[in-house]
Amino acid sequence: MRRGNSKVKLLVGAAIILFTLFQYYSKSEVNEFTGKTQHISLTPQEEVAIGLQSAPQMAQQHGGLYPDQNYQKFVDQVGRKLVNNTIAKKTNYNYDFHLLKDAQTINAFALPGGQIFITYALFSKLENEDQLAGVLGHEIGHVVGRHSAERMAKQGLTQGLLSGVAVGFDPTTADGAAAIANMLNMSYGRDDELESDELGVKFMIDAGYNPEELIGVMEILKAAAGPNRTPERMSTHPDPENRIEKIKEAIDKYKK
Repeated sequence: MRRGNSKVKLLVGAAIILFTLFQYYSKSEVNEFTGKTQHISLTPQEEVAIGLQSAPQMAQQHGGLYPDQNYQKFVDQVGRKLVNNTIAKKTNYNYDFHLLKDAQTINAFALPGGQIFITYALFSKLENEDQLAGVLGHEIGHVVGRHSAERMAKQGLTQGLLSGVAVGFDPTTADGAAAIANMLNMSYGRDDELESDELGVKFMIDAGYNPEELIGVMEILKAAAGPNRTPERMSTHPDPENRIEKIKEAIDKYKK
């Protein structure tokens, strides 16, 4: 009887895995702006809606928006210049730039569809307009690259696969699969960061900014992480030294 139950569980688990794989790989498209083949289930309009819906909550988590409107206008000005002079203008996204009040967390991030944030903690450490353009250009790269939408699809894939393994196999196998899935998602995250760095370099050059200043941003982030930063293999972000090398390669590639 137990053997029969195990066989049924195995078949159900295998069915879940096969269905999940079919769902993921049947939704394939080429990003017209990066040339990369991606598996995405969201439309650009859905990405915009998710970003707009999530933006107030994200701002609240960082203490709200920074009260100085002159700084906010400066962020808007640089962001607008980047969008209007690059392929970002050809996308179906509405780009909004937000300076957050958070003076402790050195960070910048983008939501699906064009909602882009930078904390005052990072903003205050930047030395010039070109470095701000580097930060915002990198985040615009995440939007153009549709990284959030792609990550959501990959999370759906891993969750479905893990569900199938949990149903059809023993707990030890499920734990091992979860660990592998976590490492793969970290690897995808590092790839997204490197692609956004390269896009950020191209956007800076196209908008008339000095791309060398993006290296200065990496130095700021490296100093903020300190000597005990997380090893690259355990992080969604590449090591700053690796990023600097890739940025230099991108500068050589795109600079005229």
